[in-house]
Amino acid sequence: MSKKIILIGASSGFGRLTAEKLAEAGHTVYASMRDLAGRNAANAAAMARLAAERGIDLRTIELDVQSQASVDAGVARAIADAGRIDVVMQNAGDMVFGPAESFTPEQYAQLYDSNVIGTQRVNRAVLPRLRALRKGLLLWVSSSGSAGGTPPCLAPYFGAKAAMDAIAVQYARELSRWGIETSIIVPGAFTSGTNHFAHAGQPGDPSVAAAYESGPYMGSGEEIQRAFAAIVRAWADASAVADAIVTVVDTPFGQRPFRVHVDPAQDGADVGFAVLDRLRAEMLHRVGMGDLLKLASEKGGVPGR
Repeated sequence: MSKKIILIGASSGFGRLTAEKLAEAGHTVYASMRDLAGRNAANAAAMARLAAERGIDLRTIELDVQSQASVDAGVARAIADAGRIDVVMQNAGDMVFGPAESFTPEQYAQLYDSNVIGTQRVNRAVLPRLRALRKGLLLWVSSSGSAGGTPPCLAPYFGAKAAMDAIAVQYARELSRWGIETSIIVPGAFTSGTNHFAHAGQPGDPSVAAAYESGPYMGSGEEIQRAFAAIVRAWADASAVADAIVTVVDTPFGQRPFRVHVDPAQDGADVGFAVLDRLRAEMLHRVGMGDLLKLASEKGGVPGR
């Protein structure tokens, strides 16, 4: 069945790939991005051409996750156009690369605003609609760095992603009685099909970055990027993440997996999250709230939750 989907952060990377694949799978996709008339005008035009050429329902909407007014307006436009929303995909966010100390507190605040607080702005705009329907799917794009092996120079990014993941888990417990499903997609490192390192933000304090580069961590940035490339299989491409998301969306209601790992580097996040999610589930059972691990409309549980 075709679904109405709002995809947050669709200008590039996983978001762009997923928006196109979901539309090709027969869904109506509202691909959000900021500054449609400026920095993302070319991306919006490319999506419009693709939609026309392939006869798919792929539409762009203006939405900046760092502005509640922009989020509210973008969500309202999509719902007014579609009549309803079935799926929301939280994907917007920024990445930075460099020694943790070299980023200013203001940069940390900016990163958390886009990667964590932005999801809250979207949820507050969308969830009242889904709660009214008592049905829907909230998708979160996490990171294997939240529970797997993490190399240096990515602390601010992994910290923000870990915070977002923890919030996603709590939202799942608070939405299940409303009949709203949660699926968390956990991508690993990909060196093709997306440009994480090329587009990563740089340290705001160059003097600290220079001190690390001239000291015992000389060349570590390039070393880390080479190491990532060495452990990622040659066939791996970011489109695998988009394929996994399409599969989740197309899975029947009540049968969707809580967490899906797509990690060609196999950094161990699948093991780490399996333990964390199990401990969290056991705690809910201990306090007599095990029903939160399944949807209110389900008869029996969902495997893996």
